[in-house]
Amino acid sequence: MVVSSNGHYDWAKELKEFDETKAGVKGLVDVGVTKVPRLFVHPPETLQSRPKLDGVPLDLPTIDFQGLGARRSEVVEEIRKAAGEWGFFRIVNHGFPLETMDAMLAAVKRFHEQPTEEKMPWYSADVRKQVKFNSNLPSRENDPASWRDLLSCVFNDDQLEPENLPLACRKEVLEYAKYMIELREIMAELLSEALGLRSDYLSSIECMKSEALACLYYPRCPEPEKTLGTPKHSDTTFLTLLMQDSTGGLQILHDDHWIDVPPVRGALIANIGDLMQIISNDKFISVEHRVVAQPVGPRISVACFFTPSLKAAVKPFAPIKELLSDENPAVYREFMFRNIPNTTRQKARKLSRHCFVTRFDELFFIFFSQNKFPVHYHETFAISNVSF
Repeated sequence: MVVSSNGHYDWAKELKEFDETKAGVKGLVDVGVTKVPRLFVHPPETLQSRPKLDGVPLDLPTIDFQGLGARRSEVVEEIRKAAGEWGFFRIVNHGFPLETMDAMLAAVKRFHEQPTEEKMPWYSADVRKQVKFNSNLPSRENDPASWRDLLSCVFNDDQLEPENLPLACRKEVLEYAKYMIELREIMAELLSEALGLRSDYLSSIECMKSEALACLYYPRCPEPEKTLGTPKHSDTTFLTLLMQDSTGGLQILHDDHWIDVPPVRGALIANIGDLMQIISNDKFISVEHRVVAQPVGPRISVACFFTPSLKAAVKPFAPIKELLSDENPAVYREFMFRNIPNTTRQKARKLSRHCFVTRFDELFFIFFSQNKFPVHYHETFAISNVSF
């Protein structure tokens, strides 16, 4: 621990020293740390885990896409209910090849477990980079860091030049992104229908035309009771799709209680983002979640955050007019996606009721180079304190 001359913990100095190693949290584990450095220690109140309701284990709604064509109305209704009551749901039989999912998890692990000198060229906090490796360090003074490392890959308008990706995972990232884009199109239709809109509505406004992959590595932690893999947050996106390995650790806040989200092989987790809650005028909800640190690991997960196209990002978004009426007036103001990080503050200025969603404090940023403006995404995933 770094301590200043007056005996107080020197947050800025310890942050700088850790960042300059470019080794991430895995670097700490590799040198055999037995105690969590002060930089990573979270306040006790943020670590508390409320008991589950009545001691009865709860689980996410699971939505089966098998036979989607014949069961479409049933699946749409299940999505409507899950997105409105939970904000999270598990998807099975989604058509995503299991071998592609396994290959992606292995590739993320392979990248993060390279020697530090191999990863150093990718280490950056530069918001202009579409591909970068870092440890999602806190941006606000005296905030604790989280026990994880991150490789982020941003596809603007579904595009990312292959040569910009690390060789250690290039093939797998491109293949995974291809299937994510296909599934996004299906999800856009189903979510539109669940809102009572025509099936191409969300696709037509291009609110999910860009995606960012957060390739997360959570090393084993020597003192998991003192830190978090990802602190409590909600995602400042329209939609997030998550794949996680068999380790577990994801929790969501449901009815003011933390609920474990156990891994299910081959399943994906869908999570409604803040911006979808806004344009749906609260018909769908964005829910806070976190990842607990664990004495085992590493835990590998890949979160795909969907955000607007470059063209749509410079246009205003607002609650969808077709969802409004005298009985159901707009409860959010119009906002510009490019003005994030102000969007969540705008959500705090909600026209009525309290602000449900917190700022997505992930160290992940998106940079729309054509428009020359950075967008604070994560976390989120987007990926600064990536959500998963």
